[in-house]
Amino acid sequence: MIDLLRLPELRSFLLSSACASLATSALATVLGIHVYALTHDPLALGWLGLVEAIPAIGLVLIGGQVADRTSRLRTAVLARGLMAVLAALLALSASSSLVVLYVIAFAVGAIHAFEEPAITGLEAEILPRARMMNAVSLVASVGRVAGLSGPIAGGIAYDFAGPRPTFIAVAVLLAIAAAALGFGIAARPAPSHPSAGAWMDIKEGVRFVFNSQILIGSMALDLFAVFFGGAAGLFPAYADQILGEGPSAVGLLRAAASAGALAAMLIATRHPPRARAGLALHLAVAGFGVGIIVLGFSRVLWLSLAALFFVGACDGISVIVRRAIVRLGAPDALRGRVAAVRGLFLNATNELGSFESGLAAAWLGIAPAIWTGGVVTLAVAAVTAYAAPQLRKLDLGRFGAGR
Repeated sequence: MIDLLRLPELRSFLLSSACASLATSALATVLGIHVYALTHDPLALGWLGLVEAIPAIGLVLIGGQVADRTSRLRTAVLARGLMAVLAALLALSASSSLVVLYVIAFAVGAIHAFEEPAITGLEAEILPRARMMNAVSLVASVGRVAGLSGPIAGGIAYDFAGPRPTFIAVAVLLAIAAAALGFGIAARPAPSHPSAGAWMDIKEGVRFVFNSQILIGSMALDLFAVFFGGAAGLFPAYADQILGEGPSAVGLLRAAASAGALAAMLIATRHPPRARAGLALHLAVAGFGVGIIVLGFSRVLWLSLAALFFVGACDGISVIVRRAIVRLGAPDALRGRVAAVRGLFLNATNELGSFESGLAAAWLGIAPAIWTGGVVTLAVAAVTAYAAPQLRKLDLGRFGAGR
């Protein structure tokens, strides 16, 4: 692993990823805390997720087409720079207006629609193909370390300093993330593959995914597991009404899942799930569901943290396998569009899952909304294992050979 860190572009990419993950995870935590502090309404958290999901869903396929036709580096730098500007605007306004917060959340979703495909394509260009599984585990581990720190730092900063200094810190981190990419990675020419037009390009990427049982199966697992098992959007209400804790506990809840994911990813840097990757993916999603069920029935902080650590460990295994599938299973000419389809399944459903959780909490109550999502996630893992045998039997050592 030390030899990978000798690559200067990889070091710059890791620095950018660390700062961006730290900032965005803190921003997600603080926005949720701020909205709940203003409303004390779980449904308001659901609306926050929906507002961010709308542009993420509507624009992500266009973002994939842009990533395959323009400079991925330039797009990634611009996206992270714009995120820094949004965080600075939040700091300047420190708004108590839900409308302003929702407008900024909408803009965040729009930026992510272009950032994720560009970053995925750029990552595949930088990482050495011969060491892809180890390198993917390293990048994912760095992201999870930042994801572990961001919610804790964001929750504590909001508790002790208030929203404005917290948003300023987020803006600075995102500016560093943009600079690390812009100054640390050599410019590459935009992909020069022939184009039949934007719409045909998008259709080509979607067709490629749907013709691969492995790609579509892994993305479907994400879609339903995240949609029904995504409890993170309810953490401010869960900490307050179920556990009787304050904003700092929200950061701890988010961090517990990141800590579990980090532990799994660090192990995977040495022992990546290669030969039985498909089976590992299904078991990880099933374990994710079990952990969510325990979380729904928990009434004490320590058990909730333990359940989320287990959820995070399962998610960490799932992330490594899914990242490798996209990077090994798609040719460079299509990688941005394949990543965009994955984003349509996963990134947008993070927010839609928050909306679904908010609605379920309003109708059923916070705890039942969480544990029923875990039950559905278990069912999804079982159905996918039956319906997608190629994915269940996946060997990443052979997958994508010759691409």
